[in-house]
Amino acid sequence: MSVIKLLHFADAHIDMAGHGRHDPETGLPYRVIDFLKALDHIVNAAINEKVDLVIFAGDAYKDRTPVPTFQREWGRRILRLSRAGIPTLLLVGNHDLSPAIGRAHALQEFETLEIPHIKVISRPMVLGPDDLEGLPLQIIALPWVTRSGLMANMEPTTENSKNINAKLEELVTELILNKINEADPNLPLILAAHTSVQGARYGSERTVMLGNDMLLSTGLVTNPRLDYVALGHIHKAQNLNEGHHPPVIYPGSIERVDFGEVDDDKYFVLAELSRGSCEVKFCKLDGRRFFDRRVELNPDELNPFSRMAEALPPPADMKDAIVRLTVSYPRQMEPLIDEPAIRRYAETSFEFHLLRKPQLQARVRLPEDQTISSMPAQDLLQVYWKTINKDVDFPTELEQLASEIINPPDETD
Repeated sequence: MSVIKLLHFADAHIDMAGHGRHDPETGLPYRVIDFLKALDHIVNAAINEKVDLVIFAGDAYKDRTPVPTFQREWGRRILRLSRAGIPTLLLVGNHDLSPAIGRAHALQEFETLEIPHIKVISRPMVLGPDDLEGLPLQIIALPWVTRSGLMANMEPTTENSKNINAKLEELVTELILNKINEADPNLPLILAAHTSVQGARYGSERTVMLGNDMLLSTGLVTNPRLDYVALGHIHKAQNLNEGHHPPVIYPGSIERVDFGEVDDDKYFVLAELSRGSCEVKFCKLDGRRFFDRRVELNPDELNPFSRMAEALPPPADMKDAIVRLTVSYPRQMEPLIDEPAIRRYAETSFEFHLLRKPQLQARVRLPEDQTISSMPAQDLLQVYWKTINKDVDFPTELEQLASEIINPPDETD
C-alpha cells in the first residue's frame, strides 16, 4: 500500500505589516519579512522532505487586494514549489476572495497563467489521480463559500434571507457527504477546506473575519471514510479529532498576527497517509516573540517606574520582540507616569507599545431631593473630594483655605 507524504499549511497573511519599520535594502516592512521567513521555512521543508503534495488551505494575504510587491514575494515562494515539481493546491480563502461576484481573487494569476504543478481551488471540486499528477489519492476541495454566491442561485425570499446560514451549511454538508459516498473506497481520501468547524478553539482572527461563519459539523469532518482533513481559517493550531481517525487539522497561521496570539505557537504539518491510516507531525515555526504584560498601580505607589519595569521581561529577553505594557492607574497619578523612562528601559525591543489606562472614578450621585444649586459650597467640596477618593477630613489645611475663600473675613477682622 503506497504512502502519501503531505505538507499542509494555511493562513499565511504575508502582508500583515501592522508593526515596526521597513528594511532599507528590500524596502519591505520587517514584519512582512517575518512572515516570508516562515513561508521560506515551509517551502524548504516541502523540498527537503520530498513531499508528494502541498496543500495550502487559504488566506495568502490579509485582504483581497494585495499590493504587487507582496504578490511578487508570495509568487517567488510558490514558484519554488513549481520548479521542484511538487503538486501544490492553493485554496482560495475568505481574505483572498472579493465579495463581488465575477471579481478576480487574490490568487488569480496562478489560475490564469496555469503555472506547472500549481492548482488553484476557487470553487468546490473533487480531485482524483488524473488531477493530481498520478498520485493515488482523492481530495474533496472546498474553498471559502460565500453567502452571496449561494443566494445568487436561489429565489430571493424573506425566508431564505433569514435562514441563509443554515441553508448554506445544509447544502455544503450534503455536497461533501455525496462526494464521500462517491469516492473510490480503495484510495485515501482528503477533505481540504477553508472554513470553521464546530468545537474549534478560536484565536484572535475573530477580529479580522468578516460576517458570520459557515460551520461544518464535527460529525461530518470526523467521518471515518476520510483519511485526513486539511483545514484553514482558524489561526490556533489544533487537532479536532485527537487520538482518532481521521486527523482534523488546523495548522494555524504561520506567524503571530497580533497580541491576541501572543501565547500561540505556530506550525505547519507533515502527514503520511494511506487508506485508513495517517500519522501527523506538527512542525514548529520560530517566529518573532510577543510579550503582553499588565500592571495596576495603587494611589499610594511610591515608585511607579519600578513597578512598571518589574512587570516587563528583562531587557535581554525583550530584544527584537514586540512588547505591550498596559498600565492601569488612578487619574491623579498621571504626572507620575514616566513614559520616556519606561521606553528607554524597553529600547531593546523591536517595537514597544505603552497602553495607558487612567481610571475614571464614578460620579457621586446626589439624593433625589437635592440639587447642586441648593447645596452649600462646603458640602459641594466634600462631594468633590469623594469623587477623587479623598476622605472627608482630608487635609485640614485645604479645608481651612477653602473656608477662607468661601467665607472671606471682614476687612475689620
